[in-house]
Amino acid sequence: MNEAVEALPPDSASPRIDVTPLLRIIVPVVLLLLWWIGTALNPGGLIPSPQDVGTALWDLAFGGIYDDAFSKMLLPDLIASAGRVYGAFILAAALALPLGMLIGRLRIVKELLEPTFQVLRPIPVTAWLPLSMIMFGIGPKSAFFLVALGAFYPILVNTVFAVRSVEPRLFEAAQMLGVSPARLFPKVVLPASLPGMFTGLRLGLGFAWVVIVVGEMTGVQIGLGAMIMDARQLSRTEIVIAGMAIIGVAGFLSDYAVVLLGRRLLAWSPQHG
Repeated sequence: MNEAVEALPPDSASPRIDVTPLLRIIVPVVLLLLWWIGTALNPGGLIPSPQDVGTALWDLAFGGIYDDAFSKMLLPDLIASAGRVYGAFILAAALALPLGMLIGRLRIVKELLEPTFQVLRPIPVTAWLPLSMIMFGIGPKSAFFLVALGAFYPILVNTVFAVRSVEPRLFEAAQMLGVSPARLFPKVVLPASLPGMFTGLRLGLGFAWVVIVVGEMTGVQIGLGAMIMDARQLSRTEIVIAGMAIIGVAGFLSDYAVVLLGRRLLAWSPQHG
């Protein structure tokens, strides 16, 4: 009997079921259920129910329910905020990536710039809010500056760390193969640092979405952050939560896009392949 069992070919085993999609929705479903139970047990509370938030989301997207200042404003607000987030992120990356590579590679640049950045980096973005309004005025320019500032430091720090983490034996191998010192950076440092740089880009884009609400406290008229602030002043908590959910989904999709790009460009790397 045992011999017959052992003689079974591997292909006869039952196929494995991929439970990854199920695992990914367990926690959101449990949290949603707890939220629904909590609001059902306290119907007069300040926290709106999932049904109320769903109704607010529908009205934000399509209107026809409340017909107020928030109706059908989801797409314009999302486009405005996404434009600020992606524009500020591109600017932050354009500045942080070359600076991070120079700081991580050249000692003179490190000594010149790193102490200043280390002092400025812990300052919260909210602390820059009054100063940004003085420098750039009330409106989109201040919001753009704050979002770019929030995305800048994660990209910079990860780029510096990635460049400094390049293994010395790679330089030795390159020199043995005849790579000149002038070509070490594009041939060795940059390829070896790319996985760490992509991690910084993911963090920077995530922080850009985090900061968008603070950035749009500078007097902008349209945007998800402006919508949330207006709803807070009017005690429309269901719209506040709906705006939070929209920012969360937009940030998740943005991060997923960067992950897909990293997998395509860094297929050779064990971290991204």
